[in-house]
Amino acid sequence: MDMEATANGSIVESQRLLIDGPTNPMVTPMLTDLYQYTMAYAYWKAGKHDERAVFDLYFRRNPFGGEYTIFAGLEECIRFIANFKITEEDISFLHDVLPSTCEDGFFEYLRGVDCSDVEVHAIAEGSVVFPKVPLLRVEGPIVQLLETPFLNLVNYASLVATNAARHRLVAGKSKVLLEFGLRRAQGPDGGISASKYCYLGGFDATSNVAAGRLFGIPLRGTHSHAFVSSFMSPDEIIEKSLRSSDGSCTCEDFVSLVQTWLSKIQWLPSFRGIFSETNQSELAAFTSYALAFPNSFLALVDTYDVIRSGVPNFCAVALALSDLGYKAVGIRLDSGDLAYFSCEARKFFSVIEKEFDVPGFGKMSITASNDLNEETLDALNKQGHEVDAFGIGTYVVTCYAQAALGCVFKLVEINNQPRIKLSEDVSKVSIPCKKRCYRLYGREGYPLVDILTGENEPPPKVGERILCRHPFNESKRAYVVPQFVEELLKCYWPGTSDKPREELPSLQKIRERCMNQLEQMRPDHMRRLNPTPYKVSVSAKLYDFIHFLWLNEAPVGELQ
Repeated sequence: MDMEATANGSIVESQRLLIDGPTNPMVTPMLTDLYQYTMAYAYWKAGKHDERAVFDLYFRRNPFGGEYTIFAGLEECIRFIANFKITEEDISFLHDVLPSTCEDGFFEYLRGVDCSDVEVHAIAEGSVVFPKVPLLRVEGPIVQLLETPFLNLVNYASLVATNAARHRLVAGKSKVLLEFGLRRAQGPDGGISASKYCYLGGFDATSNVAAGRLFGIPLRGTHSHAFVSSFMSPDEIIEKSLRSSDGSCTCEDFVSLVQTWLSKIQWLPSFRGIFSETNQSELAAFTSYALAFPNSFLALVDTYDVIRSGVPNFCAVALALSDLGYKAVGIRLDSGDLAYFSCEARKFFSVIEKEFDVPGFGKMSITASNDLNEETLDALNKQGHEVDAFGIGTYVVTCYAQAALGCVFKLVEINNQPRIKLSEDVSKVSIPCKKRCYRLYGREGYPLVDILTGENEPPPKVGERILCRHPFNESKRAYVVPQFVEELLKCYWPGTSDKPREELPSLQKIRERCMNQLEQMRPDHMRRLNPTPYKVSVSAKLYDFIHFLWLNEAPVGELQ
């Protein structure tokens, strides 16, 4: 990090003017582990604080037993470094909590710390990514202070986005996915982040009003069981009039119109023996809600009895609305056998459409909720159902099936000298030096393999036979002839260099990228059960260099 104001300060200031601070005001240089500051002091004390280091942020294993991950959180990382500043209050606090032996010069040094000399290269947010491939490459004078905040901003974001994408793939492209998880999320911060990254990962809307305001995510929601049970009878409804949708007339007693339609439904031959008297308190609640929201009437129909009360009551209100030119949205099921109830409700709607000649009534939307997850969606698909939209909360926002992604932030080079972390567990051995990352595509347009090379190696070429090697297993190798080559790491924060900076896209654009990437992958990599592992490789030259360092057990030498 650049510790003093320089001629490049104006460049950094112009960059900052274009980038707002982090969404969460708690994301500051203080959102870190204490040892980052104790190490910073030790670096400063040893005179190493100006040495230029390169760190890779990556993960070692895909989550949820799958073979892919969605990268998310990059925008928040860039917002963080664009506004990185240790305040006087921060310095005063650090002075109190760090050992008294820390010299005053260190705190003076912290006053000038910013990210003006830091470079960040990253894979585009919303991309499908794989283990060992750097999601971010962070370079600059000791960027240790960025480790914990970056990991915090990327780990949960990528985990939730991946979880959402998995739910999207199981549900299918035609279904609407609604995120209802705020009340079950890990606090306000978890709730806001979950809504944002569920949308990025393929959900269509959220119930979280704050997230809708912050990120422009579509909002969805109707009413609860409490609203239904709060009514006793239609007599409680005081304002009974409803103006038609075109404004041409007014129904003075909408309640009576609903009762008339309910009587007509009860006398249909198709429904004899299915129901007789519906719950009048439920009918009152539905009628009252329709009077409040005639253009977006959607009713929760399982407070009492779905088939004998909820669905008939909904249909009576929906038909009354239709008389006035409005079109009801549909119903929500929140308990019971969702497959069975959805199919029975669809039959009910189809009979209404046919008997009363109401076009489109049979296609009324059916939403299902009630602790849904990947497994229940898969089970519903196998059973057969008529659900159009799924409201999913607990399992998607808490990532119930896996607690964390496990991203790490590892030093791979300092002062142009490579560094490698060795371990008896080969999965924890790092891939040294500053690298470039490429994705190689085959004839059918699917990605075949990701390959890491040294920074100065020539890039893979289309039509050229390329040797791709497993980084640590000598026997695993393959030749690939790519039809298209994509370089993955792009510059998102150039520091003092003259490299062009990638613009941060809107959340909608990131979501579109995620959906396109998911469709681009080979289906066997994406399936829920026994997915085919995607290959991540290194070039022959990088392979040789890794094993040279490994055998010599010393971080020396330079990849030419």
